[in-house]
Amino acid sequence: MDTLKDGSDVLFILLGAIMVLAMHAGFAFLELGTVRKKNQVNALVKILTDFSISSIAYFFIGYSIAYGVNFFSGAEALMAKNGHELVKFFFLLTFAAAIPAIVSGGIAERAKFNPQLIATFVLVGFVYPFFEGIAWNNHFGLQDWLQANFGAPFHDFAGSVVVHAMGGWIALTAVLLLGARHGRYRKNGEIAAHPPSSIPFLALGAWILVVGWFGFNVMSAQTIDKISGLVAVNSLMAMVGGTLAALLVGRNDPGFIHNGPLAGLVAVCAGSDLMHPVGALATGAIAGALFVWMFTVTQNKWKIDDVLGVWPLHGLCGTWGGLAAGIFGLKSLGGLGGVAFMPQLLGTLLAILIALVGGFIVYGVLKWTIGIRMSQEDEFSGADLSIHKISATAERETSW
Repeated sequence: MDTLKDGSDVLFILLGAIMVLAMHAGFAFLELGTVRKKNQVNALVKILTDFSISSIAYFFIGYSIAYGVNFFSGAEALMAKNGHELVKFFFLLTFAAAIPAIVSGGIAERAKFNPQLIATFVLVGFVYPFFEGIAWNNHFGLQDWLQANFGAPFHDFAGSVVVHAMGGWIALTAVLLLGARHGRYRKNGEIAAHPPSSIPFLALGAWILVVGWFGFNVMSAQTIDKISGLVAVNSLMAMVGGTLAALLVGRNDPGFIHNGPLAGLVAVCAGSDLMHPVGALATGAIAGALFVWMFTVTQNKWKIDDVLGVWPLHGLCGTWGGLAAGIFGLKSLGGLGGVAFMPQLLGTLLAILIALVGGFIVYGVLKWTIGIRMSQEDEFSGADLSIHKISATAERETSW
């Protein structure tokens, strides 16, 4: 029976890892559909390459920092419990690699390629696992301190704060240090529209992410005996709430509508194992409305050129998700309890602080040493031709 359980756990978490790995295709196509046509190839290449760099950084450095586990032993030792620790690494790697995938959408269309790969290595190898270890492995005794002082630890079941808020706030630092795309905001106050190049590809990316998210959330149980149908239904309700809120507040805009479910799913990750489905619906709806409102404010009023709106989507909705777990997870609001608002607030603020400091250090050092921004000429030509020497459709080359 032990052998059967070990094998079932390995298969369970492996399927989760594969589903979250597929989400990276969603990141790629969401960015591809949103950027202008001259930057589509770059969007695809960045996500795949960033994932590969993330794998190296997390395998050799990041996973050890977060969990004190390394893989510098014989294959026989690694096969303990059917290699469960290995597939657990694979699963958590797909979470870690979401950090550069999130950042990629914010800095699209004007960031240099190689410096971003360096940033990916440092973020996934050091910055992200530093907070991951605090939240999910009780580093520095913070969780014990919160438990002793507020009656509950910081709770983030599937990464609203650990993954999404961290990624979104790191992305904000990169976006601010890069500056806006040339011509986006004109001296006379006009805002130049850069409409999505392909709504169908944008929608495809959103759908891939939505489907994969059920592996992201449900498989965060990590062993099959802890699987929860509540997590699945809460994820569904948050997705629905985010979609309908974005539809209403975004006035039928297809870009908002397809990001609405993502906002809801980002927000529900933290408390998906605690909330009542009605609480999850409310959490998702607030997140969907928050994304639409803050995307509009950042782009049009604050003139922050966050191309895919990753700070509102991941940074702010992830922040809301961390707080929402401490609200809708309470027994008085239909939740399972075991959570309190103050630990959620303090844990979320700590994540934001680490993300901002880490992001400014990583991207600041790169900016002031080797540079992080393409030249104006390369940006005008597009990242596809400037970096990869080929366009997405190559009309001239195929029209003979």
